[in-house]
Formats: sequence, structure tokens, C-alpha cells
Amino acid sequence: MTEPLAALGKLRAELAALGVQEAYEIGDDTTLSVWIGLVVSFREGLYRWREGAVKCRHLGTDPVGCAIRVARRYAELKADVPPWWEELDKVLRGESAEGYP
Repeated sequence: MTEPLAALGKLRAELAALGVQEAYEIGDDTTLSVWIGLVVSFREGLYRWREGAVKCRHLGTDPVGCAIRVARRYAELKADVPPWWEELDKVLRGESAEGYP
């Protein structure tokens, strides 16, 4: 198992413990999609998460702290769905994704 894959596995477990069950590895072994537009990657010993143009970093030795920050942003996004969500939702997932961010 590669270091990024192990680190993302730890992060995913911490996110699940915080109630973020939807996070999934996108298939490149370095990126975890938490919510559409909110992704976390692991590179050079750092968790790097971004949402659109906003980019943040967190120490790779602290998956708990990173999970707390990402889960907090996830909750904010779900509580106040961004105006771009509906259009992007239709483009990326089609009409069947209605109401499921």
C-alpha cells in the first residue's frame, strides 16, 4: 500500500467517524472526493484539500485534525448549498442526482 493511499484511508476513517460517509477515493490512489467540488489529496507528507479556488494544507501526521476541518466545511456546504450546485449537479450526474449533493 502506498503512503498516499494509507494516509487517505486514515482520513476517510476519521471522516466517517465524524459522520461524513459519502467520501470516496476517485481511483488515482491520491485523491479523496468528499463532496462535489471538495476534494482532499495527499502529497509530500501533507493533506491538501481544496474547494474551487480555495486551497488549504494540513500536516499528514494529523488525519484527525484534517478530518475535523474538512468535515466542518462539508457541513457548511450541505447546510447552505452553493448556487452553482444545481447546474453542476445536472451536468456531472444528470437529472437523477436531484437533491443529493
